Amino acid sequence: MAFEFARLGDMALSPSRVRRKYEAVALPIWLEGLALLEMLCLRASPVYWGFGVPPGDGSAVVVVPGFMLTDLYLTEFRLWLRRMGYKAYSSGIGINAECPNLLIRQRLTLTIEKARKTTGRRVHLIGHSLGGVLARAVAAQMPDSIASVITLASPFQGIAAHSSILRIAELVRSTIHDRHGCAVLPECYTAACTCAFLESVAGEFPSSVHQTAIYTRSDGIVDWHVCSTGDPSIDREVSSTHLGLAVNATVYEIIGQRLAAAQEAGYPKTRPRLRKSA
Repeated sequence: MAFEFARLGDMALSPSRVRRKYEAVALPIWLEGLALLEMLCLRASPVYWGFGVPPGDGSAVVVVPGFMLTDLYLTEFRLWLRRMGYKAYSSGIGINAECPNLLIRQRLTLTIEKARKTTGRRVHLIGHSLGGVLARAVAAQMPDSIASVITLASPFQGIAAHSSILRIAELVRSTIHDRHGCAVLPECYTAACTCAFLESVAGEFPSSVHQTAIYTRSDGIVDWHVCSTGDPSIDREVSSTHLGLAVNATVYEIIGQRLAAAQEAGYPKTRPRLRKSA
């Protein structure tokens, strides 16, 4: 099946062409229907039952949903993380169709602070699609609280997506402005916005945070070129659909390995406490 995904993706989109940022791209969106097959294969995978996956150390992992989605579809993934030995948290952001600045400040930050207080250690973030972009922004804004960030097909290098997704995004943008008015910037939910969210994403990623970028060339939603860093020590290519990344056995295996790598590198460690003077 892995071969088929890669071959079908290459038929619809030649990987030799480097896409420009912020454009509508002709992507094989029809492949996304195969995400159901990935879900069925996951249950039959040894990884799903914990075989071959390094055990967790009880660290907190906050999972952030993608564009127009909620925490609900990531329930299976969070349950798997808990079986592996992590304390998995829902993001608490509701529907991911709001000003990213507001989602971070009013909701996601609260979840992260709660997770860190409960475990006493820095928190791991895993974000699917737009959720991964939010995760990277949070890591840039509060690196002392974040141990690692793992993104799943997250377009943090620019906006290059299927035209239907861009049309939905424009509707969301209009709704945001109708709901908040002058409380958000005029260019909110566009690449031209000057908010702290986009500045955080565009800026240098903190070296104190372990990072992983998982992407698929057969992505039918966003252009895979804008979902990777270009660093082979960070990027991981898998055979999957965009939606299927949340239920893909290979992705689960990589996540287990990368969380363990962050543990070994000491990323979850808290800052040393200052001794009280006598």
